[in-house]
Amino acid sequence: MDYLLFDKRLGISVPDECVDFGSLSAKEMEHFWLKWEKIRGTIPDRIQEFDRMMEELQTELSLEEDFGKSCRLNAKIAELASIVNDLWLLYRIP
Repeated sequence: MDYLLFDKRLGISVPDECVDFGSLSAKEMEHFWLKWEKIRGTIPDRIQEFDRMMEELQTELSLEEDFGKSCRLNAKIAELASIVNDLWLLYRIP
């Protein structure tokens, strides 16, 4: 077991919140940390992807004249910003 679950929203595997990491053996913890460090190393690239998407949407938003569409674009930007925030939080897990 690798103690990680794929998070569809973030597009990466994250530590399983149901696991009592304090009860794992040293070997299990080493296995987990090796996998997590590999995943963690991909987070800055994921953030850049989402940043690019937000920039494109912001450009589109700045040109949009339809209020309803502007609201939808703004909601998409807000969701992407939330994902970026969550990814930064995960990246800071040592």
